[in-house]
Amino acid sequence: MSVPPIVVRFAPSPTGLLHKGHAYSALLAHTFARERGGRFLLRIEDIDPTRCTAENTAAIFEDLAWLGLEWESPVRHQREHRNDFAAAARSLSEAGYLYPCFCTRSDILREINRAGYAPHGSEGPLYPGLCRQLSRGEREARLAAGHPHALRLDLEKALARTGSDLTWTDAVHGLQQARPERLGDAVLVRKDIGTSYHLAVVHDDAFQGVTDIIRGVDLFEATHLHRVLQALLGYPVPTYLHHPLLTGTDGARLAKRDRAITLKSLRESGVTAAALRAELGFNDEGARRIRPFHTEPS
Repeated sequence: MSVPPIVVRFAPSPTGLLHKGHAYSALLAHTFARERGGRFLLRIEDIDPTRCTAENTAAIFEDLAWLGLEWESPVRHQREHRNDFAAAARSLSEAGYLYPCFCTRSDILREINRAGYAPHGSEGPLYPGLCRQLSRGEREARLAAGHPHALRLDLEKALARTGSDLTWTDAVHGLQQARPERLGDAVLVRKDIGTSYHLAVVHDDAFQGVTDIIRGVDLFEATHLHRVLQALLGYPVPTYLHHPLLTGTDGARLAKRDRAITLKSLRESGVTAAALRAELGFNDEGARRIRPFHTEPS
């Protein structure tokens, strides 16, 4: 019986230029696939037209080629597959796992202040459930009137279907019990772009047959929610490796919004790809032994 090939992806969002942290993650994924005779995919997660640009997409290709990475063609651009995400959302909605949310951020903040307390999850205060409590008639009236809305996951209904014993395996942190309550009734379809990161990434990983997901530990908490979506949609469960994040001299993690030194600026200053790979722990051929990291998710 043949063993399915390893399939790994690097999936940046073209909202800015890549920095060393991206280089580390891409090299780690590329090495993981190559050392196991697997496939390495590049996916461009450009679902947000207000933040993603063609210029940044072109820069991603240039940076990764400079690093010496090779990937399969064609590259999947999420902006070209909105119908796929809409179909996944429709499946969840028809099964009763999504509900329309008409709240603005001000509405949510006002309700939290009124209550004087809001349960906190891994990403801050959880949605207080205002629109989950609407009657069917009120929902239909608001929809008929064309009120802008997002679609949220009804986590209670979802867990009634999947059970609360969902697990997933992380190569760094071992077997994990899914705790989606840390994210609450998350938005799965944003009102402005017709999908969300969570829904799009879970769909595309299944569609592309990704077996091993290598990404930063900053996305560890999202995996709890992704595990629920995989169960609801009947998708296979990949193995995960959430690696530590690179930090700057101030100890803060590298981030686009903080204007971390970009690969383009390093290249233009004379830094070679070989020197950067060596700095990040990879030799000239990109090899690096994949080993457990002694870190714990927050």
